[in-house]
Formats: sequence, structure tokens, C-alpha cells
Amino acid sequence: MFIDRKFHDFAFVRMINVMTSLLEVSGLTVELPTVAGWVRPVNEVSLRIDAGESLGLVGESGSGKTMLSLAVMGLLPPGARVSGEATLTAESSAKNLTTLTERQWRDVRGSEVSMVFQEPMTSLNPVMRAGAQIEEAIRAHQPQLRANEAKRRTIEALRRAAVPEPEIRAEQFPHQLSGGLRQRVMIAMALAAVAADRRRADNRARRDGAKQILDLLDRLRRELRLGLLFITHDLGVVAQVAERVAVMYAGRIIEQGPASEVLPMNRSRLWMSPSARKFFSCCRTSSANSRSPTFSSPTAYR
Repeated sequence: MFIDRKFHDFAFVRMINVMTSLLEVSGLTVELPTVAGWVRPVNEVSLRIDAGESLGLVGESGSGKTMLSLAVMGLLPPGARVSGEATLTAESSAKNLTTLTERQWRDVRGSEVSMVFQEPMTSLNPVMRAGAQIEEAIRAHQPQLRANEAKRRTIEALRRAAVPEPEIRAEQFPHQLSGGLRQRVMIAMALAAVAADRRRADNRARRDGAKQILDLLDRLRRELRLGLLFITHDLGVVAQVAERVAVMYAGRIIEQGPASEVLPMNRSRLWMSPSARKFFSCCRTSSANSRSPTFSSPTAYR
């Protein structure tokens, strides 16, 4: 299903520190206008992500995975209609993400929810230094910060994302960084607005590569109690990073449960729905240890 085998969208959202549903999606429907009328790429979807939990969302191309993630990020194209609820519980308050205005979203994105897009080279500003872009994300939510404090938080965000020599990398432009380092800069940007009293992540992951990025995301999820929604076609990657799995087909969630029960390597095909059987039969199960496993978008809620 993957063409370029690159990382897809990562999204991070601030979560409270108790075992509760951090993100709860209930009956979410997205409708888009076309010349032939309204279409529903997302149709009555319900799922939940708990604090510190990882959920793998799998499905064929066009099944609605990306549109679902855009809906809970408030990034749907103009003219889209949304119904249902997507409730984010953070900082002891609950917000229905489907009803937020763009002004309200400016306060939520970056501080409570962030996204790392598929290709970092096209997401990063090529004429701004990496550190300046992270600092910009910090100042968007804390404009009162002094310059030295914003700089310190920028370096800390890079260090948390396991970027080696963060002081040097912060002064470099995106084209001067490897693909793996650009991906880490995007992760650092997503984590930049995390409260300063969060426990510091150590610097064990140093090498670039898909497996190291997966290990980094998993470690950050555990240490910072992120909720991770990982959208992918690669079942081997899902088996490594996801505790629960949801299968999406034609805009709907057709199966959902623990990874040990949903993934085909752990169950008989006789017990799968026809749609799930069709998807799993053509899906890769490459190892996460390979240099370029095909995986797609993680979305995390914190």
C-alpha cells in the first residue's frame, strides 16, 4: 500500500496523568463536498486512546485514516462538515475538538495537540534554522518567555528527541540535517510546549533509522505518558509499537481490540470479517529492524 515508505503524520497531544480516556471519539462523521454531492470519508467512527497507550490504526489507502486524523487536529479542508464528538481530556478539563473555533485551535495546537507530518523536508521552513522553528512553536504559546529561556527549552526539546549535539543542530538549516535528524526536529517541535517539570528523557537513541525512531516514540510515550495513534499499513511495525489495533475500511472502524487478538499472525483468518481478511491478505508485515519499513502516521495524545 505504501509508495514512498516514508514516515507519515505523527501527532502529539498533552495528556493528564491518570488512567482515563485521553481522547474519546464517538460517532465522528466527516463529509466533503464534491461535484457529485457529499461524500463521507469518515463515517460514524468511535475509538478511544488512554493516557500512556498506543493505538495502531490500519487500513487500505482511501479508507479514511488520514481524514480521521485531520478531523481530530482541526485541519480539515474548507467546506468540510463534521458531526459527532472527539473529546480531549487534558489539564483537568475536557474539550470537544469538533466544536473549536480556529482561534481556540491556536491555543490547543502545539500545547495540547501537535502533529509531525509525513515528510519533514517539506514541513520545515528551508530558510529558518532548526532551533528557530522550534522556538517559534514555543513562543506561539508562551510569548512572555525571555530569549534565554526560550533557547533553553529549544535545546531541551532537541535533547528529549534524542538529537545529538543539540546546540549545534539548533543552528543548522534543514538541508544540513539527515532525514532522520529532520524527523527528530519535527518530534522536538511537537514536544516543545511540554511543561518544564516533565521528566527529562535520556539520550539513548542516537542513530538515524526507522527502528530508532520507533524506539524513540515508544520511549517518549512511556516517559511523558503520551497517547499514541499510529497510522500505518505495516503490520510488523504495528505489532512492535501498538498495544491495541483498530482496522478501518470504507470510512468505518470494522475491528478493534488488543493487538494480540486483532493482528492476523495471532488469530485464524476464519474469525476475520471479509473486509479485514481482504486488507490483511495484501498487507506487508516487514520487520521493524529493516532499514526502511513501510509505516505511516502515529498520532499521540498527551
